[in-house]
Amino acid sequence: MSGEGERCRLDVWLWRARFFKTRSLAAGVVAEGGVFVERQGQSRAADRPATPVEAGDGVSFRTGRTLRTVRVLGVGTRRGPATEARALYAEISPPLDDAGPADHVDPA
Repeated sequence: MSGEGERCRLDVWLWRARFFKTRSLAAGVVAEGGVFVERQGQSRAADRPATPVEAGDGVSFRTGRTLRTVRVLGVGTRRGPATEARALYAEISPPLDDAGPADHVDPA
C-alpha cells in the first residue's frame, strides 16, 4: 500500500480510494471548498487539489447528497480494485444523507 509518512495529493487520494469516478471530479469538489482535512486536531477546508494528505488524517466531503467522514489509512500507489481502495480508509462515522443516516428507511 504505502509507507509510513508518505503523502499524496488530496484529489489523487479521493480518486484512488474510489470516492470519485475521475480525478478531475475530485479536484473540482476540492477546489469548490467542499472537502475538509483534519490533522492533529486542526480541521480546515482544503482549497487546493494539491493539498497533501497522509495516514491518520481525517477527511470530510460530500458525494452527491451524502456526507462522508473517513480516516486516511494509507495513500496507495494506484487506483486499484475496490478491495484495495477500501484499505486506504476507515469510516469515522456512517455516511449521512441529507435526510439522515444512509440506512434510515422512512416508514411511510
